[in-house]
Amino acid sequence: MIMTLPALGETSIPPRVRLFLALSVSLIIYGLVNGQVPIMPESPIALGVLIVQEVLIGIMLGFSIRLLVSALHVGGTVIAMQSGLAMAQAFDPAQGGQSSLVATFLTLLGVTLVFVTDLHHLMISAMYNSYNLFPIGGEIVIGGFAELISDTVANSFKLGLQIAAPVIVYALVFNAGLGVIARLIPQLQVFFVAIPVNITMGFLILMVVLAAAMTWYLDYLETSIGALL
Repeated sequence: MIMTLPALGETSIPPRVRLFLALSVSLIIYGLVNGQVPIMPESPIALGVLIVQEVLIGIMLGFSIRLLVSALHVGGTVIAMQSGLAMAQAFDPAQGGQSSLVATFLTLLGVTLVFVTDLHHLMISAMYNSYNLFPIGGEIVIGGFAELISDTVANSFKLGLQIAAPVIVYALVFNAGLGVIARLIPQLQVFFVAIPVNITMGFLILMVVLAAAMTWYLDYLETSIGALL
């Protein structure tokens, strides 16, 4: 789970730190769920099947929580496209690849706020509660996980569009106004005149709505992880 969780499993964290964190959390959780651990199987094949099942459960739970962070990436990408900053790319450690500057900024800000507001404690609680939801050696409900992931993707995409909604509304009005000006004054190079104004207004709108958007996102993240628990 730590390998796939947001904030705790980011590629920007050194591998040794993540390995030490995983080992430490595993030892702590083992002390709490020791009574639920079954007897060691005598067959190596049975033990291997048990290990694979536990790894799959951890990956699916961690991946479903990581999908919640993708809402900021979607919102930042839409904001960058509407404000003319889509071509400005930077490495996004949360996504492990190149992203627009706005999307990178929002995802890094989201990861920072996860630690500031102690939401990573809920992720550690999810590790412990996973042994109550999915007992060791029990059946893996693939259909339930598939439904959970599809709902998470849909809700994250919707939240990303809601975060970018002010910029989308502004871009529609702004581009419509540019079209009218281009028809009224064909000699004016509207495209070159509009780029600085569009970028400036995009930053101003982002500055105004950033606090409310991040508060909304943290509430969504806390509610979603709480529902998963």
